[in-house]
Amino acid sequence: MSQIIWIARHANRLDFVNPDWFLTAERRYDPPLSEDGFIQAKQLANRLKREKIAHIFASPFLRTVQTANAVAEVLDLPIKLETGLSEWLNPAWMTENPQKLSIPALTKLFPRIDISYTPRIAANYPETQQQVRARSGQTARCLATEYSPDNILLVGHGASVLGAAMGLVGEIAVTEVKASLCSLVKVVRQHPEWFLELKGDTSHLTQVEEFVRFN
Repeated sequence: MSQIIWIARHANRLDFVNPDWFLTAERRYDPPLSEDGFIQAKQLANRLKREKIAHIFASPFLRTVQTANAVAEVLDLPIKLETGLSEWLNPAWMTENPQKLSIPALTKLFPRIDISYTPRIAANYPETQQQVRARSGQTARCLATEYSPDNILLVGHGASVLGAAMGLVGEIAVTEVKASLCSLVKVVRQHPEWFLELKGDTSHLTQVEEFVRFN
């Protein structure tokens, strides 16, 4: 039995392009995509349009939903919001639990969101690096098992992309996966083993960040 788990990081975010956005933002820890980020998301969608992906799961942060939506439009699939793929709720980055758009508000903006889906894994503020890796790894294993043998796409953040890969292939992901913006990880299962085939591929992008930054 074989199965492919695709893991993508969201595209470029507005506060990376315009750091002053943070100073007046209503939800300062939930930035949208930047203008070039929307282009990256479309390029990711074009990269995946010929892959046989059956389900799309996304972190409930705006930038990940926007990235997932670009892919969902091309693949004509719903989006399942999974809190287990959330941003690292790092108190060094965030002074409080980040405010996000409500599910009804997100669903109004993105009708492809599947409101019948219940998240499998929680994300609790504050959390350590070990905790974010554990919960995103648990999320990847849970969804891979529950939706087996379907191929699935997980759209997350730098830390949760790395953690999800670690959850499937182990500690090797720490040194091999490069979770840059809008990059793509491909993990393949040839039962019972998982293998890394793409380790943060950016060949689908016309603009690639020189240095990977998580926050």
